[in-house]
Amino acid sequence: MAYELHYWPGIPGRGEFVRLALEAAAADYVDVCRGDEQQGLGVPAMLHWLEDPSVPRPPFACPFLVDGRTVVDQTAAILLYLGPRLGLVPQREQDRLWAHQIQLTVADLVQEAHNTHHPIAGGLYYEEQKPEALRRAADFRRERLPKFLGWFEAVLARNAGNARRELPRLVGGRLSYVDLSLFQLVDGLLYAFPKATRRALKKTPHVAAVHAGVPRLRRLAAYLASERRLAFNEQGIFRHYPELDA
Repeated sequence: MAYELHYWPGIPGRGEFVRLALEAAAADYVDVCRGDEQQGLGVPAMLHWLEDPSVPRPPFACPFLVDGRTVVDQTAAILLYLGPRLGLVPQREQDRLWAHQIQLTVADLVQEAHNTHHPIAGGLYYEEQKPEALRRAADFRRERLPKFLGWFEAVLARNAGNARRELPRLVGGRLSYVDLSLFQLVDGLLYAFPKATRRALKKTPHVAAVHAGVPRLRRLAAYLASERRLAFNEQGIFRHYPELDA
């Protein structure tokens, strides 16, 4: 039975972190909201899980994954569930917990990046909170972005499994879902804050190596070059407003 990934069509957003893992493992999955409503797919299929009173354990928001009777909400929890099933996390429990902690830290930085253009409220347009966004983005570029990428750099540098490895890993010696997530995170940051992110990557060469190396993986190279890979845009988490980058 195919996994069912539920996420808004038209934006990569948080759903892309899950999509990359499914693509890297060549997993059988359905991108529900991008499907035909006449075939029971599309946004209405997702809204059933979110809004129908008959659903006993409704997800709070997308992305969420449906696997038979199992429904998993929250990006990090989805990847915690999928990791061992897709062979994208080491077998040791300690390593799995460590990967989960790294993924949660990825989620923290994703949220901070989002909050640069929506620092007051998600329900307000960017133009309605632009002065606050300028202040928030300045702090993000100066303090938060280097701190987070510096931490990922330290994790990569201290992973004993990276000895003499061209493409470093965050956990163990094989590709894991957190490596894919770090790639997507950096890709989004380069879209939203190209100047600030390039400066930070000069000081974090291991992080830069992960970002450069993941697209060379055979399965992901094909996916990233396909129409299934959604482009970043100003409706998603990572948005490029030139005035917020410097």
